[in-house]
Amino acid sequence: MKSRGLIDFFPYTNGRFYALMFLLLFIVKITKGTDGIKNLFRPMLIWKVHPKWYLFGLLFAFSIGLLTLSIVAFYNGDMSILDFEIYIPTLKFTLFLLSWAFLGEVVWIGYAVRELSKIIKPFYASLIIGFVWSLWWLPSVFINVGVIENLPVWPLFLNMMGAAGMCTIVYAKTKSGLCVLVIQSMLNMSLVMLPISPDAGDNTYPIFAVLYFLIMLIFMYFMPPKINEASKELKSVY
Repeated sequence: MKSRGLIDFFPYTNGRFYALMFLLLFIVKITKGTDGIKNLFRPMLIWKVHPKWYLFGLLFAFSIGLLTLSIVAFYNGDMSILDFEIYIPTLKFTLFLLSWAFLGEVVWIGYAVRELSKIIKPFYASLIIGFVWSLWWLPSVFINVGVIENLPVWPLFLNMMGAAGMCTIVYAKTKSGLCVLVIQSMLNMSLVMLPISPDAGDNTYPIFAVLYFLIMLIFMYFMPPKINEASKELKSVY
């Protein structure tokens, strides 16, 4: 399955994540000083949350992936689609995915969504950040380097806005960057472990992206996040 792996070009696929992180640290250091940097990483120290949130993060994207495959199988009348082997990535690749999810959580959720939520509702903040997040991925998508190959653009935008929304909800409910790391890592892992990437055919990835986004909207409606309250409670802990 060609789209399971990433094209091996370390300086681009990994270096740009770290460059983005160092840029953020530089900006925060100048604008908010050392305390600002501490606040940036503080959510990653929150790990004493109800186990249900870790379980939720582990199963959420994977469950949507299984639902996607079931819909495709029933629509095509071909149950053999459900007869697949779960791909287990290498340890090296898994560590790459974890590091990307960590940097994504700190940059996009830990900073951007929290800051933007001070002036607009977290829901709109997450959509904007998800949209910008997608724009950041576009160069990689167009040159097919550092991403799943042949990734269609419009599902990418839906997927990233859905991801930003779910990360925002989990952060607001748990105040834990680790829980956000889990749900985002499992989104990345699910795209690798299950045959739902673009080369699976039958519009499998677009269906997955639409489902992820729509389910995020349902969670947003019934569990609206309150980022500012979560941030205040986090500061009170320390």
